[in-house]
Amino acid sequence: MAANPKVILFVVNAPEFFLSHRLPIAVAAKEAGYVVHVASAPGPGVETIRAKGFLHHPIGFARSGQNPLVELRTLVSLARLFQKAQPDLVHLITIKPVLYGGIAARLGRVPGVVSAVSGLGTVFLADSVLAKLRRWLIVKLYLAAFKQKRLAVIFQNPDDRDTLISLGALHGGDVRLIRGSGISLDDFPSVPEPEGGKPVVVMAARLLRDKGVFEFVEAARLLWNRGLEVRMRLIGSADPGNLTSVTEAELDQWRKEGIVELLGFRSDIAAQYTAANIVCLPSHREGLPKSLVEAAACGRAVVTTDVPGCRDAITPGETGLLVPVKNPVALANAIQKLIENSGLRKRMGKAGRMLAEDAFSIEHIVAQHLKIYDEVSGHD
Repeated sequence: MAANPKVILFVVNAPEFFLSHRLPIAVAAKEAGYVVHVASAPGPGVETIRAKGFLHHPIGFARSGQNPLVELRTLVSLARLFQKAQPDLVHLITIKPVLYGGIAARLGRVPGVVSAVSGLGTVFLADSVLAKLRRWLIVKLYLAAFKQKRLAVIFQNPDDRDTLISLGALHGGDVRLIRGSGISLDDFPSVPEPEGGKPVVVMAARLLRDKGVFEFVEAARLLWNRGLEVRMRLIGSADPGNLTSVTEAELDQWRKEGIVELLGFRSDIAAQYTAANIVCLPSHREGLPKSLVEAAACGRAVVTTDVPGCRDAITPGETGLLVPVKNPVALANAIQKLIENSGLRKRMGKAGRMLAEDAFSIEHIVAQHLKIYDEVSGHD
């Protein structure tokens, strides 16, 4: 380790998100000689972060973000933290940390900033007057957050990158493109599809309208009415704090209807995928969905929507099929096509594993991040 090791501070909404999406990168940074700090809201996972040898700082990130005073308090807390910790580099992850942390980094004169834009959020999908006003405000905040002396902005797909560049929020020279947060290929082994029984289609996601949950259920109805032998499994739980969440009443109705199997939250996603034949994610927009990366690693063909993020997680026509967004008929047709053509399905699964090995391995993702850290921090 250098005589004066540089300090990197990760800022993320929730500790569990840091553990699931950035832990290997932080571990690698520590091994490379950085002193690692993590700032997040309190919650499950903080003790695990500390046990890894990282310093943790609690920051009150509010989920809804509707109270301007609460949001201002978060920004001030970040500015004070940066002044106290004196990081050489901050890595800001997800929308609020990127916006508020970027402004706080300017106030605290942090030498280097890495901002990870993992998705632009639903505000860039809606078209109401209020949504347009919020979009205008958020673009202004991005513009302020990206005015740094040394900056790298990491995008997971080119559409989000091009959107912010076209809006004038940043310059192309500050941009990097990294496809996702990486996975351990050993944790998601590729095994042959299960033999016998009905084909299984799995969707694993937070049960939100924007994830395409309702399209998945409607596609299941269509396949049921066509008499197709298939088991449609929905993995995930409702999120009462989110306005677009599936309600308990809707879940009860689906249970009574019996056309989808509701498995709730599961942590054994690799086992669920290897027990399936097809993985489906009809989301309305993503950064780059980890569920599709995991499906590729497990050697499963994918059906997903032709939207930013989703189309970037597959090789269309080779590792999976793309369908129009919010179109349950097209979704049902694509699922049926793969169910009825096992040869195509298995070829896509093999190609998916190769894609995961080439582009999504955690070692590949970590190496790209460390290179960016060294470039932005001036680390020797």
